Amino acid sequence: MAEKFGSKTPFAEPYWYDESKPNAFYNDSHKKFRNSMRLFVEEEIIPYVEEWEAANSIPPEVFSKAAKVGLLPAIVGWPEGVAGVPPRPDNFDLFFSFIAYDELCRCASGGTVWGLTGGLGIGLPPIVHAGSPEMKRDIVGPVIRGEKRVALAVSEPSAGSDVANLKTTAIKNGDAYVVNGLKKWITCGMFADFFTVAVQTKPGSGFGGIQLMVIERTRKGVSTRQMDCMGVKGSGTAYVEFDDVHVPASNVLPGGAALLIGNFSMERIGIAVQANRFARVCVQLSLEHTSKRPAFKGTLLDLPVVKAKIIEMARKVETTHAYLEQMTHRASVSQQRKEDVFTQLLSLSAEASMVKVQATKCFEECARHAAHLQGGNAYVKGNRIEHLYRQVLSLAIPGGAEDVMIDYAARLSFQGKL
Repeated sequence: MAEKFGSKTPFAEPYWYDESKPNAFYNDSHKKFRNSMRLFVEEEIIPYVEEWEAANSIPPEVFSKAAKVGLLPAIVGWPEGVAGVPPRPDNFDLFFSFIAYDELCRCASGGTVWGLTGGLGIGLPPIVHAGSPEMKRDIVGPVIRGEKRVALAVSEPSAGSDVANLKTTAIKNGDAYVVNGLKKWITCGMFADFFTVAVQTKPGSGFGGIQLMVIERTRKGVSTRQMDCMGVKGSGTAYVEFDDVHVPASNVLPGGAALLIGNFSMERIGIAVQANRFARVCVQLSLEHTSKRPAFKGTLLDLPVVKAKIIEMARKVETTHAYLEQMTHRASVSQQRKEDVFTQLLSLSAEASMVKVQATKCFEECARHAAHLQGGNAYVKGNRIEHLYRQVLSLAIPGGAEDVMIDYAARLSFQGKL
């Protein structure tokens, strides 16, 4: 008889974890990697999330362990030739990245997921794909091995989803740039050794003057301040200020705004994976609670309204998962054809925005229903549904707020076509 991997609770795992169900995307290598991710998360992550949230940080040794098991390499596309981490699987595709992130998010801790992979997942890819050989040696290797940390610094007090309105400037001065500005809501900003920073090199020119550059924390004029946010405790969310910071021109990453927008596509897909696994956890915990909770001469799950509520949650989670698989497949095919990674990510830009909205709206609904099904328990600190409820805005707003993403997807899709 075919086995089902993981939880036996209906809809607690993706459909392909059940060996009796055919799938079009996953092979034995994916399953082996999934198994190693499950073991790592069960043993090294889940038992400690509440401790790390309370401490507002993750111990350094956890990053090293995540590197050695292949989690950190997978999150950023498993760059080849990095010493000190497992070799890239021969048949590597982006489903390995999907699996790694999805399994990690079973911990149901926004701060742990962001603290461990948030900065790396969005701050390192531009350096992986556009950095100089020296950057790949001095930054990519140490970060993937868990020795150093990186953060993406884009948002500002007056420019969040409206990236063209960035005020941080980088003015050329001989062979260097002088950078001034304040960044806000920077994930892992308190811990980062390197910042991948969006700057305006031609003030007032919008996207035309945007560049990405790497700024080391050790440079004079770089400072950080902790932000106290509703959720994602442990992720080191920070203000990052640049005060007359001198940065060599060699630290500029080629590609300008296109590099940044392509990077946003992967960030939004990653947020969608996180939101959807969090929503799936809500389904699992709701089923497990209502099936045992005595109520009205039976259990809560005996009530038709409760059954209907949970199956609606599951329907939306499964729909979103299928959308994410389809996008992962398309991106993997482009990768196998050796297409430029950010060119193909730009082609997914509208749908990456749409799937992010799909997933965050699904998560918001699932978190709300799960909280009501848990009743007073969901109002008490330490309950995972209470925790997840506080993560809703941390996914709906960063990476592009929902309303902005819908408008952006519509403009990309319909411009000149109606």
